[in-house]
Amino acid sequence: MKIMSYQASLAAALMLVAAWLVSPVSAQTQTQPAAQATAQPAAASPAPAAVPAAAPAAKPDAAAIAPSMKELSPWVMFMSADVIVKAVMIGLAFASLMTWTVLIAKSIELSVASGKLRSALKKISEARSLAEAQMALGAKQGILPSFLAAALREARMSAGLSSDAGIKERAASSFSEIVRAEARRIRVGMGVLATIGSTSPFVGLFGTVWGIMNSFIGISKSQTTNLAVVAPGIAEALLATAIGLVAAIPAVIIYNHFSRMTKSYLELVSRASGAAARLLSRDLDRSHGSAHSRAAE
Repeated sequence: MKIMSYQASLAAALMLVAAWLVSPVSAQTQTQPAAQATAQPAAASPAPAAVPAAAPAAKPDAAAIAPSMKELSPWVMFMSADVIVKAVMIGLAFASLMTWTVLIAKSIELSVASGKLRSALKKISEARSLAEAQMALGAKQGILPSFLAAALREARMSAGLSSDAGIKERAASSFSEIVRAEARRIRVGMGVLATIGSTSPFVGLFGTVWGIMNSFIGISKSQTTNLAVVAPGIAEALLATAIGLVAAIPAVIIYNHFSRMTKSYLELVSRASGAAARLLSRDLDRSHGSAHSRAAE
C-alpha cells in the first residue's frame, strides 16, 4: 500500500511539473491566434478602422507644432511676430546700427583730433612769440591755430592800450568761447548714445508686453494651455526685449568710453589755450620792455 501510494504521489507530481512546463507554451499559442484574430478584422473591415483613425486626429495641434518648435530661430520668430512687434524690433536694430556707426566715426574723429593737437603742441613748445608759433604751425587748421589767431587779433585790436590785464582778460574770454565751441563739436553724437542706452530697454519691453498680450488672446481663442501652442508667441515677445538689451548695453558702454576720451581731449584743448595765453603774455611783456628801452634812450 505504501508503494502504491508513493507511486501515485510520484505520478501526481510528474503531472503537475508537466502541466507547469506546458502552460507558457499554451499561453503563447493562445495569445498569438488572439492577436491575429484582432489584426485580421481590423485589416478586413473598414468600419472598425475608422475608430483608430479618429484617435490620432485628437492631437493635431501638438503634432503640427512640435516640428515648428524645433525649428524656432530668431529669424523665424521675427517673421512670425506681430506687426507692432516687428516694428519695435526693426527700430531697435536700427538704433543698434547707429550705435556702432557712432562708435566708428567718433573713434576716428577723436583719435585724429588728439593726434593733431599733440603734434601742434609739440611744434610750438620752443616758440618764443605768437608769430613764431604761427610760422611753426604753417597754414594748418585746428584748435591751436584758432587760439593763436584769437590772441593775435586781440593784441592787434588793443594796440595803444597800456592795460595788459585787460588784454589778457579779453583774450581769455575769446579762448573760453573757442573751448566751448570745440566741446560742443566733439560731443556731437553723444546724445544719440545716451538716448539709445536709456530708452532701448523700455522700447523692447513694450514689444514684449504687446507680444505676450497677443499670445494670451491666442490662448483664449484656442482654449488650450498647451506649451507647444503658447511657447512660440512668448518667445517672439521675449525676442523684442533681447534686441532692446542688445541695443542698450553697447550704447551705455560706448557712451562711457567716449565720455572719458572726450574729457582727455578737452584737457589737451585746455593745454593749448594755456600755451597761447603764455605766448600772448610774453609778447605783451616784450613789447613793454622794448617801449621802456626806447623811452630810456
